[in-house]
Amino acid sequence: MPLPTIETPTYELKMPSSGKKIKYRPFLVKEEKILIIALESRNQNEITNAVKDVLKKCILTRGVKVDDLPTFDIEYIFLNIRAKSIGEDIRLTVTCPDDRETQVPVTIYVDEIKVTKPEGHTTDVVIDDKLTLRMKYPSLNQFVENNFEVDDDPEVLVNKTFKVVADCMDTVFTEEDAWEAKDYTSTERVKFVEQLNSKQYKKVENFFATMPKLSHTIEVVNPNTKKKSSIVLEGLADFFG
Repeated sequence: MPLPTIETPTYELKMPSSGKKIKYRPFLVKEEKILIIALESRNQNEITNAVKDVLKKCILTRGVKVDDLPTFDIEYIFLNIRAKSIGEDIRLTVTCPDDRETQVPVTIYVDEIKVTKPEGHTTDVVIDDKLTLRMKYPSLNQFVENNFEVDDDPEVLVNKTFKVVADCMDTVFTEEDAWEAKDYTSTERVKFVEQLNSKQYKKVENFFATMPKLSHTIEVVNPNTKKKSSIVLEGLADFFG
C-alpha cells in the first residue's frame, strides 16, 4: 500500500497592480531547498531565478505569467507565499541609523507589509502639449538584466538606463494617433528616448521614482545610545529574512 498523499492548503490574495485575485499554495520542502541553495550562493541573479521558479510552481491560478508581472507584484506574492510556508513573521537584524554600526534584532509581521503607491503617481508622462508617453512597469526579467550586472563605466551605465526606459515604453500617443512600443525595435525606442530634453526626461525618471514598491517602516532603539530611529525597508531583498 502506498504512503498517503499530504494535502496542501490553498490561499487567495489580490495582486497590487491589478486587484485581480489569484490562488496560491505554500512552497514545499523540495522548493525551499532551491531557495536555500540560491541564497547560499549570494548571487542575486540565482536568487531571483529561484524566486521565479518557486512562484511558477506555487501560483495555482491559470494565465498568470510570472515573467511579465511587475516587480512589486512578484515581491508581494512571494512574501505571502513565504509567510504561509515558513511563518507569518520575519526576523531580521538591522543596523541602527544613528551610529551606523550597532545591530539590533527586529521582528516584522508579513500582514503589516504593504505595496505603497505615492499619491499622484501615474503611468502617463506628458511630453509636450501634443505627445504623451504611457509607461509600463519593469518586469522582474528587466529588473535583473539592468540592475544586477555591476559596471563602473559611466557610458555603459547611461546606456543601461536608457534601455530600461525604452523597455518600459508602452505607447506614445496624441489625440489623433498612437504608436505601440512593441511594434518598434529596442534601438528605435532608445532613439526616441534620446530626443527628450532634460525637463521631459525628469518626468520619466519621476515615473520610476514613484513606482509602487514593497515598503514597511520600523522603529528601533539603539541599546548603546538609547536613540530611537525609523528605518524604511523596501523591496524583496530587505524582507528576505
